[in-house]
Order: sequence, then C-alpha cells, then structure tokens
Amino acid sequence: MPDSPIRIKTISQFHTLRGLPKPKHPLISVINFEDMAPSTESGKQSLIFDFYMISVKRDMNHKYRYGQQDYDFDEGVMFCMAPHQILSIIREEHGKNPSGWMMMIHPDFLWNTTMATAIRKYEFFDYSVNEALFLSEDEETKVQQIVENIKQEYQTNIDKFSQNIIISQLETLLNYSERFYQRQFITRHKAHHQFLEKLEILLNDYFERDDFKTKGLPSVQFLSDEFNMSPQYMRSLLKTLTGQTTQQHIHEKLIEKAKEKLSTTELSVSEIAYELGFEHSQSFSKLFKAKTDVSPLEFRKSFN
Repeated sequence: MPDSPIRIKTISQFHTLRGLPKPKHPLISVINFEDMAPSTESGKQSLIFDFYMISVKRDMNHKYRYGQQDYDFDEGVMFCMAPHQILSIIREEHGKNPSGWMMMIHPDFLWNTTMATAIRKYEFFDYSVNEALFLSEDEETKVQQIVENIKQEYQTNIDKFSQNIIISQLETLLNYSERFYQRQFITRHKAHHQFLEKLEILLNDYFERDDFKTKGLPSVQFLSDEFNMSPQYMRSLLKTLTGQTTQQHIHEKLIEKAKEKLSTTELSVSEIAYELGFEHSQSFSKLFKAKTDVSPLEFRKSFN
C-alpha cells in the first residue's frame, strides 16, 4: 500500500524540511534549489502543499509526470500548483539538486487583495501536475527578473507599500505565464495533431459502443481522464486548436452521428434520441436545432 502524502502546511515547515534558514517572510518565499539539502528519500513520494507554488527547474535527477507525452528538450521547466494539490515525485537516483528556483505564496498573503480571487482565473494552477510549461531562454529571463523583484521587495524593510508592490509583480508574472502557455499550445503542432487524432478515435469508438445507450453522452470528465488532463486544461487546449470547448466538441460529434442516422435509417426521432443516450427526445431535438438551425424531421425531409 502506498505511503500517505506528506502535508506541508506552512512555508516555514518547508524550509525546515529541506534544511533552509528560517524564511525572511512567513507568507512568501523564493528559494534556490541549489541551497536545499539533497533529499535522502528514494522512489515515489507524494506531497501536498497548503500554499501556492511556482517554480522553474533544470537538470532534474527525478521525474515529474505531466500530461500524456514525454518531452525531449532542455529549457527550463515551469510549473504551478494551487493549495491542496498532490505532487508526485519519482526519484531515480541520489545526487545534486536540480538548478532553478521555487516561489511559495501562502493564501493568507493574498487576503484582502484583488489577487485573492483573481488568482483563480489562471487555469494553469488547475492542471499544473498534468502539463509543464517549457520556457525559451528569453521567457525564462523575463520570469527570473520578476521573481528577483519580488524577492528583493520582501527581503528589504517591509512597509505599508510592500504587499501591493509584490501583488502587482505577482500578477505580472502570472500574466506572462498565461501568455507563454498559449504560445506552447500553438507551437507544439505534432503533439497537438496527435491529440486531435486520438480524441477523434476515442469519440468514434464511444459512439459505436453497445453500452452507449445506458451511459449517455461522453462527459468532459471522462475525456479528460482518458488523456490524463484536467477538464480545464483540455478545454483550453481544444479552444486554442479548434475554437471549440470540450462540450462543443462532444456535441459536434453527436450531431454528426445524428445526421448519419437521420439520413441513412428509418428510425424515428425518438429512437435515434434514445440510441444517442437521451432520456427525452425533446432534449435531443432542441440540441439538434440549436446546432443546425433545423429540426431533426426537417433535416430528414431534405433527403427525400
């Protein structure tokens, strides 16, 4: 039976765990991986942080698992985690720490600021353990500059302006990260082409299964689980590649199947609705008309 995840509740606790000096600020900290004591743990370890974490790593001697594919280049790897997510680490060998940095922000630091709620709009916190962000040299330099500004601000004398200045810098960092994620969506053509092909096959197979009538339409969660992605990440990826959300993509495939049955069989609209997983034919007809501007019967008549 696997060990229970280790829960790290405070930034001070993390500093102690990794042999670091007491943090300069209890609610925000930037550390270099070279300064951490090498972990003596081997094999798989799972951690839960009660704070936000943003980091860039290079030269890793252990594995993080991201998404449905392997990556084969050496730029800095950036990933973000929200509080209470599980990060699984597989250490293959002992040795030096990776290079790079980690920034930790406790939710209490964001309290009573606009970022307390605004941070939730950045979807990469939801899929941080599924998809890494690979930075170019220029992108990494830009991120590093912002992080150094944050570090310098909380390490100097804290005054009434410090929190707002740090929050402003953090928002800038997250906005750049969002831009870089969108760039990655667009530039990874081969992987994304394969993703769309696999999604097409998966949906076709699903619609051909005999148990489709009892299971109903494939859910967004079902598809994201099949690809080891969060629903939020799959939605963003499909929106960038096709202009459609996951739900819209499912509905498009459904309408294709419905058109096929309406034009090539003598099944009634109710029978087709049932075969496509609808409990009520009215719901099917309403969706069909919303997507095609004609009713199922009107579409069938156009073939007579």
